[in-house]
Amino acid sequence: MASSPHRRPAPGRRTALLSAVAVAAMGLVVSLVMAFRPHGEPQTVRAAATPAASTRSTSVAPKTAKLKPKPSKASKGSKTSPTPTAARTTPKPARTPTASARPSPARTTVPNARPASGAAPLAGRIKPGVTYSGVATHYAAGDGNGACTYGPTSDLMIAAMNHTDYETAKACGAYISVRAGGASVTVRVTNECPECAVGQLDLSEQAFAKLAALNAGRISVTWSLLSPSTSDKVSIRYKTGSSANWCGIQALGHRNPLARLEVSTGSGWRQLTRESYNYFLSEDGTGCGGPLRLTDIYGEQLTVSGIAVRPDAVQATRVQFAQH
Repeated sequence: MASSPHRRPAPGRRTALLSAVAVAAMGLVVSLVMAFRPHGEPQTVRAAATPAASTRSTSVAPKTAKLKPKPSKASKGSKTSPTPTAARTTPKPARTPTASARPSPARTTVPNARPASGAAPLAGRIKPGVTYSGVATHYAAGDGNGACTYGPTSDLMIAAMNHTDYETAKACGAYISVRAGGASVTVRVTNECPECAVGQLDLSEQAFAKLAALNAGRISVTWSLLSPSTSDKVSIRYKTGSSANWCGIQALGHRNPLARLEVSTGSGWRQLTRESYNYFLSEDGTGCGGPLRLTDIYGEQLTVSGIAVRPDAVQATRVQFAQH
């Protein structure tokens, strides 16, 4: 008879042992599966992160931490992002001083530069040494008076300047050499042609006839400013209605176009405004009857004294601008 330690276990006990082992193994497997499930550890992380998520709405630090990992998206999608704002504003100060600095030297050095010989720093649209192209037409000049209000003249070698180049009477009194083909004529600007195109001259019939037959009507020409030889002197005329309280002053017979007319104030010179009818006005009477200073487009100045306020009287002087 076999001893009890060597007896085979009863079938019921063996089954129970196997069941216990199986349960233990199953528990181990379940534990391992739970440990390595994708959501095993993250559940703990999420739980720890939950309070942080709730504090992001009131804490500045989490916002900074959120922007740092994605600076590019913040820059592209946010108009208030500091980075794009700095990028947009930084170039502006750099451009502003550069733009303002470049013209400044030019503006400060030009007035100090000495004009070249024959230069006309005060010229308007019509400049010496420049040849202009246009057309010439003609008109019946009558007694020769026109928009420049010089009055009647026996010299009808005159012209009306187009409105643009007339330039509020700056062209008045200018001597112009007009050429067409092999012919040429010298005229003095005494009138304005409001309907004429830029560059166009409306010549007196007498002047046009020096270039072509009147029935040609309209011809192509070139023209340029002259500083003619003359023995005439400059004259001064006060306008009708002038007095010590208001006056209009006109210069006549000047060789070169007149750029300025100034009156003495006792403590300096005051430049008067030129009207389109070629008178310089002193609205408050300043300088009426006193010394005058005339300046041509070349910058030469002539001072005239002893001209009384005598309306409509042409009073001669002893001065004239130099020839250029």
